[in-house]
Amino acid sequence: MESPCILVCSIDMKTGYCFGCGRTRDEIGGWMTYTDAERREIMAVLPARLATVERRPRRETRRQRMARERDTA
Repeated sequence: MESPCILVCSIDMKTGYCFGCGRTRDEIGGWMTYTDAERREIMAVLPARLATVERRPRRETRRQRMARERDTA
């Protein structure tokens, strides 16, 4: 099954869209129940939605987190 998820799961409170994929909470929750056609329709509008998200959080990698913890210890 195709999915736009990039594992950056955080909802923009202003738009209601996920910062990573652009889906709404309802779309994320119902993704497995949608038909292939419904998923394609949603995926077609995601680039435009992501353009409306004002800030995209940077995902902290394990290496960055370990370095930060080492530097603060």
